[in-house]
Amino acid sequence: MKAIVQDRYGSADVLELREVDRPVPAQGEVLVRVRASSVNAADWHIMRGDPYFARLFLGLKGPRSRIRGMDFAGVIEAVGPGVGGLLQVGDEVFGEVEGSFAEYVCVPADLVLHKPANLTFEQTATLPLAGNTAWSGLRDLRAGQKVLINGASGGVGLLAVQIAKARKAFVTAVCSTRNVEQVRSAGADVVVDYRTDDFVRGGERHDVVFDLVGNRRMGELRSVLTPDGVLVLSGGGSFTGGVLLGPYRLIIQGRLLGSFARQRLVVLEAKPSRENLAALRDLAESGQLVPVVERVYPLAEAPDAIRHVESEHARAKVVVTA
Repeated sequence: MKAIVQDRYGSADVLELREVDRPVPAQGEVLVRVRASSVNAADWHIMRGDPYFARLFLGLKGPRSRIRGMDFAGVIEAVGPGVGGLLQVGDEVFGEVEGSFAEYVCVPADLVLHKPANLTFEQTATLPLAGNTAWSGLRDLRAGQKVLINGASGGVGLLAVQIAKARKAFVTAVCSTRNVEQVRSAGADVVVDYRTDDFVRGGERHDVVFDLVGNRRMGELRSVLTPDGVLVLSGGGSFTGGVLLGPYRLIIQGRLLGSFARQRLVVLEAKPSRENLAALRDLAESGQLVPVVERVYPLAEAPDAIRHVESEHARAKVVVTA
């Protein structure tokens, strides 16, 4: 089968379309013929081995997982031993797993779910990783609460705005000038253009701040929370912590301060979950969650897709089709 493979860290130039062995489903796994996968910030962070701190668990000289891609939508091609009757050959499914920039991928059956009936494969492929992150960060929102989403125009951010509105929260979304209308159309009640306004200086207080950027200081983010508010940290693509720590700087601070601060500090760990996929599917099928696909690339052009996302020129999600 064809797959996008890398042997060393570097720019998108290290990615190659190669023929590799087609995987065989093991106990409790299904083999999925990938129809679409989406590009996530994690793809280019792993590709570059950035920040350097991350290489401690990614691999010191090169990524242990050599095929890029983190989520998928596709069709079950084969079922391994021990998989129950809920999943069968021919089922259209989606999920989150490493190595999805390929024609086929093996996935644990308990991390796969039938895709939303009203979405295309391309739309569905945008949901697993980005949607899981957004849902995990906002699932505890209550009706009437005020939430600020910093980084609202990215793949996670646009889904987060819609999820927050589905939870009946009041949403303030922070993005750049060119994305204001898109974020507003996603349902945000207030849109702050960070190029002209600083949400830290606005004087508003929020029950929840969901930070998807990692470019503000901890004290600044806490200053816009209510006294008993919740700050949710989810990394981000900014490298204000330097090439050594990058966005992990803020996450490390969050872990250290979490036990002492009156405000609740949550370092988000959005692990793949069938339950979360089901929540996303329900929202999609009810029309409350509509994925936005900016551009679609064929598998052979996956390096260009990653370049586009890495350059921060992407608006919403970028999809790769196999």
